[in-house]
Amino acid sequence: MLVGLLTVTIHLHGIDSLKGKRKIVKSLVERLRSRFNASVSEIAAQDSKQLAVIGISAVSNDGSHLDEQLDKIVNFIVNDGRFYVGHIDRETFTANEKEHLDRL
Repeated sequence: MLVGLLTVTIHLHGIDSLKGKRKIVKSLVERLRSRFNASVSEIAAQDSKQLAVIGISAVSNDGSHLDEQLDKIVNFIVNDGRFYVGHIDRETFTANEKEHLDRL
Protein backbone atom coordinates (compact mmCIF):
# COMPACT_ATOMS: atom_id res chain seq x y z
CA MET A 1 0.00 0.00 0.00
CA LEU A 2 1.36 3.42 -1.00
CA VAL A 3 0.42 6.64 0.78
CA GLY A 4 0.86 10.10 -0.66
CA LEU A 5 0.82 13.21 1.49
CA LEU A 6 0.65 16.85 0.45
CA THR A 7 0.94 19.85 2.75
CA VAL A 8 -0.03 23.01 0.90
CA THR A 9 0.36 26.52 2.29
CA ILE A 10 -1.90 29.09 0.66
CA HIS A 11 -1.93 32.87 1.06
CA LEU A 12 -5.24 34.68 0.78
CA HIS A 13 -4.77 38.34 -0.12
CA GLY A 14 -7.51 40.89 0.44
CA ILE A 15 -9.33 38.77 3.01
CA ASP A 16 -10.15 40.79 6.12
CA SER A 17 -12.14 38.29 8.17
CA LEU A 18 -11.91 34.69 9.28
CA LYS A 19 -15.38 34.18 7.83
CA GLY A 20 -14.12 35.18 4.38
CA LYS A 21 -11.09 32.91 4.71
CA ARG A 22 -13.15 29.96 5.90
CA LYS A 23 -15.52 30.32 2.96
CA ILE A 24 -12.64 29.93 0.49
CA VAL A 25 -10.87 27.18 2.44
CA LYS A 26 -14.06 25.19 2.97
CA SER A 27 -14.86 25.45 -0.74
CA LEU A 28 -11.37 24.25 -1.69
CA VAL A 29 -11.47 21.35 0.79
CA GLU A 30 -14.88 20.16 -0.43
CA ARG A 31 -13.93 20.47 -4.11
CA LEU A 32 -10.74 18.46 -3.55
CA ARG A 33 -12.59 15.77 -1.60
CA SER A 34 -15.29 15.30 -4.20
CA ARG A 35 -13.12 15.60 -7.31
CA PHE A 36 -10.16 13.49 -6.20
CA ASN A 37 -11.61 11.20 -3.51
CA ALA A 38 -8.81 12.23 -1.14
CA SER A 39 -8.71 13.01 2.57
CA VAL A 40 -8.43 16.78 2.93
CA SER A 41 -8.40 19.10 5.94
CA GLU A 42 -7.16 22.48 7.06
CA ILE A 43 -4.37 21.46 9.43
CA ALA A 44 -2.76 24.71 10.63
CA ALA A 45 -3.09 28.51 10.80
CA GLN A 46 -6.82 28.32 11.51
CA ASP A 47 -6.76 31.68 13.30
CA SER A 48 -4.89 33.51 10.54
CA LYS A 49 -6.99 35.58 8.14
CA GLN A 50 -4.57 35.38 5.25
CA LEU A 51 -2.83 32.03 5.60
CA ALA A 52 -4.07 28.43 5.49
CA VAL A 53 -2.29 25.08 5.56
CA ILE A 54 -4.14 22.23 3.86
CA GLY A 55 -3.26 18.57 4.41
CA ILE A 56 -4.15 16.04 1.71
CA SER A 57 -3.66 12.28 1.69
CA ALA A 58 -4.31 9.63 -0.92
CA VAL A 59 -3.79 5.87 -0.93
CA SER A 60 -3.10 3.55 -3.85
CA ASN A 61 -1.50 0.22 -4.68
CA ASP A 62 0.12 1.66 -7.83
CA GLY A 63 2.94 4.22 -7.55
CA SER A 64 2.41 5.80 -10.97
CA HIS A 65 -1.30 6.21 -10.30
CA LEU A 66 -0.58 7.82 -6.93
CA ASP A 67 1.95 10.23 -8.47
CA GLU A 68 -0.53 11.14 -11.20
CA GLN A 69 -3.26 11.75 -8.63
CA LEU A 70 -1.00 13.99 -6.52
CA ASP A 71 0.09 15.92 -9.63
CA LYS A 72 -3.55 16.52 -10.58
CA ILE A 73 -4.35 17.73 -7.07
CA VAL A 74 -1.41 20.16 -7.08
CA ASN A 75 -2.38 21.49 -10.52
CA PHE A 76 -5.98 21.94 -9.41
CA ILE A 77 -4.90 23.96 -6.36
CA VAL A 78 -2.38 26.09 -8.27
CA ASN A 79 -4.96 26.91 -10.95
CA ASP A 80 -7.73 27.84 -8.49
CA GLY A 81 -7.01 31.57 -8.72
CA ARG A 82 -8.51 32.67 -5.40
CA PHE A 83 -5.20 32.53 -3.54
CA TYR A 84 -1.44 32.28 -3.96
CA VAL A 85 0.20 28.91 -3.32
CA GLY A 86 3.20 29.53 -1.10
CA HIS A 87 4.75 26.14 -0.39
CA ILE A 88 3.99 22.51 -1.17
CA ASP A 89 5.52 19.57 0.69
CA ARG A 90 5.05 16.20 -0.97
CA GLU A 91 5.83 12.80 0.47
CA THR A 92 5.14 9.28 -0.72
CA PHE A 93 5.83 6.22 1.36
CA THR A 94 5.00 2.55 1.60
CA ALA A 95 2.83 1.40 4.47
CA ASN A 96 3.33 -2.22 5.34
CA GLU A 97 -0.14 -3.74 5.53
CA LYS A 98 1.06 -6.85 7.37
CA GLU A 99 2.64 -4.80 10.17
CA HIS A 100 -0.55 -2.80 10.48
CA LEU A 101 -2.73 -5.91 10.63
CA ASP A 102 -0.40 -7.50 13.20
CA ARG A 103 -0.93 -4.50 15.49
CA LEU A 104 -4.69 -4.96 15.44
